[in-house]
Amino acid sequence: MAGATETSDATPSAGASDLGDLVGLFVERVEDYRAVVVRCGPADVAVAVRDGLGDARRVLVPAGFPDGWLLALDDLVERVADTDLTAYELDEVDAVVTTATVGIAVTGTIVLDHRPGQGRRALSLVPDRHVCVVTSDRVVADVPDGVRALDPLRPLTWISGPSATSDIELDRVEGVHGPRNLRVVVVDVS
Repeated sequence: MAGATETSDATPSAGASDLGDLVGLFVERVEDYRAVVVRCGPADVAVAVRDGLGDARRVLVPAGFPDGWLLALDDLVERVADTDLTAYELDEVDAVVTTATVGIAVTGTIVLDHRPGQGRRALSLVPDRHVCVVTSDRVVADVPDGVRALDPLRPLTWISGPSATSDIELDRVEGVHGPRNLRVVVVDVS
């Protein structure tokens, strides 16, 4: 075959054709990490974001997050802008909403490269709840596909579920070094 390449890897790459429904796999793997996932169409994003925020009252909204996805919040929460808030000030915020650059199906990972709509790294790590919007056209099969979709010169935050750790007896503790609650809104755009 012209243009075909062979690999010597013992484990074959899991390409899109091998995985079937990438978005479905992404949702399944994100849920495996104890995150809550909601799939919706473009018209329902604002409601899904509002529902994902639960009882949060002070919500950090990074510059560039689409206003149309926040319309359902106007009377319910105080929008907090990031004006170089300190870690202590970020800790006073109930939740943050962001977009994601890439979702990786095989690992259930979301990647932020801190473009508009994503804010700086601390925003996704300090507040107790993170609601992240991922559009279905940004879901890729595996880590190599994800790396190819990213700009290596940008800062990257890779998130696989809510923050969790285990002690020597394997007792799981959540929220030690990041959000205790992760809500992912997957927007079906195709």
